[in-house]
Amino acid sequence: MNYNPDQIRAALDEMARLNTESSNPRSETLSELSTSAILALINDEDATVPATVNAAVPMLTNVVEAAVGAIQSGGRLVYVGAGTSGRLGVLDAAECPPTYGVPATMVIGIIAGGDSALKVAAEGAEDDEQQAMVDLEAHGVNAKDAVLGITARGQTPYVRAILREAKRRGAWAGLLTCNAVEHDPDLDALVVLDVGPEVVTGSTRMKAGLATKMALTMISTATMVRLGRVEGNRMVRLMPNSTKLKARQVKLLMETKGVTLEEAAERLEVAGGDLTRALAM
Repeated sequence: MNYNPDQIRAALDEMARLNTESSNPRSETLSELSTSAILALINDEDATVPATVNAAVPMLTNVVEAAVGAIQSGGRLVYVGAGTSGRLGVLDAAECPPTYGVPATMVIGIIAGGDSALKVAAEGAEDDEQQAMVDLEAHGVNAKDAVLGITARGQTPYVRAILREAKRRGAWAGLLTCNAVEHDPDLDALVVLDVGPEVVTGSTRMKAGLATKMALTMISTATMVRLGRVEGNRMVRLMPNSTKLKARQVKLLMETKGVTLEEAAERLEVAGGDLTRALAM
C-alpha cells in the first residue's frame, strides 16, 4: 500500500472540481434516516436524472450519427470504461445481438481490468494506461470505429489513453462523462451528464450510473433503429434463443398478419426462425 503524497494531492485537487465528489446537502443525515426515508431520498434524487439526460440529447445525437456511420462503413461502436462505467458499456453492447440480431462484433465493450472486472471490482485498473494500449490492440481498434469513452469523472487515465490512441489511428472519439470537463480538441464529441452530488458522496454508481445507463440505452437503440433493425416499434430482427423470444415472434406475427398461433409458429418453422422472412410470406 503506497500513499504517494504527490499523487494523493493531485487526486484531491481533481476531486475538488467534481460535482459527483461533493457532499449532497439533502443527504447529510442519511445514516440517521429510517429505511423508508432513505429509499424515498434516493428515489427523489434519481428523479432529477431524466431532465439532465434530456438536455444532452443534441450531443447524444452526434454520438448516434457517428455510430451509424461507423457501422455502415464496416466499423464498430466501441464502448470503453472502468468500474461501473465499464460494466454499463459491456452490458449495453451485450444486449444488442439478441435484441437486434446483429453480430456480437458490431457493438463491443472494453472494460479496464478485463472480463473479471465485471464481477469483481478492479479499481486500480482505471489508472493503467499501459494496459489500455494492450487492450486497444487486442480489440483491433481502427480508423473505421466510433469509440465512446465512458467515465463519470471525465479523466480516468485508462479511458483517456484509449481515446487518444484511437483518435491518432483515425477513429471517431467521443467522451461521455457526469462532470463538467474541458472540451479536449482531440475529442469529436463531449457528452456531459451533470447529475450533481450523489446521495452517498462519491458513489457514482448511483445517479451517475443511472444517467449513463439511460444514455447508452438511447445511443444503442437509436443506432439500431437507424440501421433498420426495427420496423415501426417492433424488434423484427431479434434472435429466438429462448421460449420468451420465440413467443414474442409469434405474437408479432399474430398481431400484424392476423394469423393464429399455430399458423404463426408454422411460418416461423418454415422460415428457420427468421421473423423478417416469416413476415414476408
